[in-house]
Amino acid sequence: MPNRILLILGHPDGARRHLCHALADAYADGARAAGHAVRVIDVAALDFPLLRSKDDWDHGSAPAALLPAQQDILWAGHVVLFFPLWLGDMPALLKGFLEQVARPGFALGKPGEGGLGGKLLKGRSARVVVTMGMPALVYRWYFRAHSLKSLERNILGFVGFAPVRETLVGSVEALGEAGVAKWLRQMRRSGAKAD
Repeated sequence: MPNRILLILGHPDGARRHLCHALADAYADGARAAGHAVRVIDVAALDFPLLRSKDDWDHGSAPAALLPAQQDILWAGHVVLFFPLWLGDMPALLKGFLEQVARPGFALGKPGEGGLGGKLLKGRSARVVVTMGMPALVYRWYFRAHSLKSLERNILGFVGFAPVRETLVGSVEALGEAGVAKWLRQMRRSGAKAD
């Protein structure tokens, strides 16, 4: 059954292409070839302010530049985030984007509505694709993938995404052409399956 897939490209450098871009393109190619509908948000191309206060979070609304992104998230049945690991976490621009779009009333119930609020994005699945310079095994086992687990549990899971799958692409500087080609094939397969 065809799915509606939203790719969120979280690499903050929009001036040139990186492995994240190629992986997202391969995923999109595989998904489209299998009949899935695909939309793409390139966070680097967006202009939005960062949240500065709890009051902004609780009572503000998403900036006009991000309203189409919210509509794309509502449209999607499956969301895939692509980003490089920077200082052990997602880049700040992607975190700022997620803070702006996942506001109370959109992703969560509003404050004062009892409990922690509802998971308003329930019924959607996600995949997180992270590129990194270190070996993926080192990130997963030595560093315990703390930032990835935080994203999966405290952001995506908290607003209702389930299941959340992950792909870690490590040692990117040492991949070579054959290694990159292998990951591109894997992304095409994942896109075709919409997982």
